Amino acid sequence: MKSTKTVAIAGNPNVGKSTLFNSLTGLKQHTGNWAGKTVSSAKGRCHTRHYDCTLVDIPGTYSLLPHSAEEEVARNFLCFQNPDAVIVVCDATCLERNLNLVLQILEITPSVILCVNLMDEAVRKGISIDFSLLKERLGIPVVGVCARKKKGLEPLLQELDRMLSSAGKEPLLPVRYEEPLEQILENLTNTILDIRSVPSRPLLNPDGEDAYASLSARFLALRLLDRNASFEKELRKLSGFSPFLQEAFEAAAKIAMTQLADAGITSACLEDKIVNSLIRTAENLSQAAVTCKNPHYRKKDFLLDGFFTSRFTGYPVMLALLALIFWLTIAGANYPSALLSRLFSFLEGLLSNAFFTLGAPDWLHGLLVLGAFRVLAWVVAVMLPPMAIFFPIFTLLEDIGYLPRIAYNMDCCFKKCHACGKQSLTMCMGFGCNAAGVTGCRIIDSPRERLIAILTNNFVPCNGRFPTLIAIISMFFAGAAGALQSLLSALILTGFILLGIGMTFLVSRILSQTVLKGMPSSFTLELPPYRRPQAGRILLRSLFDRTFFVLGRAAAVAAPAGILIWILANITIQDQSLLFTCAGFLDPFARLMGLDGVILIAFILGLPANEIVLPIILMAYLSGGSLVEFDSLQSLRSILLLHGWTPVTALCTMLFSMLHWPCSTTLITIKKETGSLKWTLAAFLLPTFIGIAVCMLVNLCFSLLSSIM
Repeated sequence: MKSTKTVAIAGNPNVGKSTLFNSLTGLKQHTGNWAGKTVSSAKGRCHTRHYDCTLVDIPGTYSLLPHSAEEEVARNFLCFQNPDAVIVVCDATCLERNLNLVLQILEITPSVILCVNLMDEAVRKGISIDFSLLKERLGIPVVGVCARKKKGLEPLLQELDRMLSSAGKEPLLPVRYEEPLEQILENLTNTILDIRSVPSRPLLNPDGEDAYASLSARFLALRLLDRNASFEKELRKLSGFSPFLQEAFEAAAKIAMTQLADAGITSACLEDKIVNSLIRTAENLSQAAVTCKNPHYRKKDFLLDGFFTSRFTGYPVMLALLALIFWLTIAGANYPSALLSRLFSFLEGLLSNAFFTLGAPDWLHGLLVLGAFRVLAWVVAVMLPPMAIFFPIFTLLEDIGYLPRIAYNMDCCFKKCHACGKQSLTMCMGFGCNAAGVTGCRIIDSPRERLIAILTNNFVPCNGRFPTLIAIISMFFAGAAGALQSLLSALILTGFILLGIGMTFLVSRILSQTVLKGMPSSFTLELPPYRRPQAGRILLRSLFDRTFFVLGRAAAVAAPAGILIWILANITIQDQSLLFTCAGFLDPFARLMGLDGVILIAFILGLPANEIVLPIILMAYLSGGSLVEFDSLQSLRSILLLHGWTPVTALCTMLFSMLHWPCSTTLITIKKETGSLKWTLAAFLLPTFIGIAVCMLVNLCFSLLSSIM
């Protein structure tokens, strides 16, 4: 039977750690061409010749002196979970920057394998790496791989097997700090080793082990010198603190700190010296081991960044891309939606025939077929085609590397709102589905800023609200025909999207000044290189990880909603359905918002899925017992005008659709992500009050304007 070992996969953000993890384990840890995708440790299994290995994909970190929650998770695992080996993944195209982390990890453990990933891109850019020289200078195995194509994995597993079989390896010290820091550090390291060698020292750890046995003496000496608060806090929390060791280490550290002070090295100066030595060592290693035939290979990236992130072109390009995506989604979804609608209509006929053949009662047929199935079919037919277009485009922009540039452009705006620039990424995800956007908020380190992003994600409309918005725009505001109508609709929709983004900024600012008061945290996001997209992976990831996942959640709540809608439409009191009775009760309040009772009850019943709002309105107006489809937008417009709709009604309906409560799928996700019923309720009430207030204000303004004219 093979013994089990724990192996950590570490590295800077966006070097392919999760891709390597997926390739070795066969799991599907989500990856993307931007930093911060891994926000917690993922575990999987792989096998070498002699060992069963538990691989742990820890969050990306630039340093073991952490400045974010992800970096703390990575440091704590390496320091306190005692992995048997560490695979440090580096990007072959920017090895110099990645080597800083390798050098720091070597100060903790010698059981390190340097895995140089993205070798295919290095070859394409004319970069060659001398692995033998790196192995000699660092004293560790060095393996080149291409994790995306699963090349070089077998040599990596062989090196891992050899490393796990060896024991007691003496570490090299590739980093030598400048004097007198190096001498002081060496003296403190020796003192720590002497203290540990005292056989009669008292033990605090419940297992009878030295609380610091897992820590390298040199690494511990560095941390005693720089007095890293988060490290000391974690040290006490995880392992306890022996009073004997505390006094001995503190006394030794005090002597070393006095020596540093005598040498004129302050605490701020100390960190600079440590970082400078790491950078200098990494630079020397890189210059010796890396050869580039084309020193200007990054010129293209710099030129593209100058275009996509410039203050003059960055925002216009973002807006143009946004309008293009909406145009493609609007124009491309019509035909597949019609095909799906006809398919489900055919299936509904088969189900109805089956019910009639079996002699099922009419109420059961209405409840299950005209209620649950018809609403479910409507949601799938309307929701699937736009998502199947939008999500691949979104994933394409992510894979190319453009999304981090959006975060860079928007960081200044969010910082002024005391929020985090990463919120722009979660906001982009919200265009496809607000539930996916809420889940994406995990990439934000600060709990305060994460809550702000969750509470405001609903202000960008998801795919579920697009059908209502597009239909109303086409009927009342885009009078052109053909392709020009699609383009005009996309431009008007883009204007409404900008309104939603502006509301996101405004509400984020208000929240950060009131219930979620605080200053914005530092935002560090590496701009990844532009990469050729992988078409197959984009389709699979966008369809299975996003489209079908979101569609499945929506379908789970759409069927029960269909049953409820059918019941309300078919139970009558004094020859009036419960649906119309409820609409009449809400009508006076709805009129203040520029709506009517039918529109408001449709939004309430549309809580499970926003796609069914328009069909419910149509069903109530026509006094039907089930959802009905309209032949064309022109026929629908005639029905709406017949029931008192005006351009103001259309505008207020669109505004309320933009700003009202999240759908049930998003609310369930918010409850899961926050673990709090209070914040879930806040996420429901906040946009609801704003939507009501905005509609009332707009309706009042038009009423006053109409009375004046």
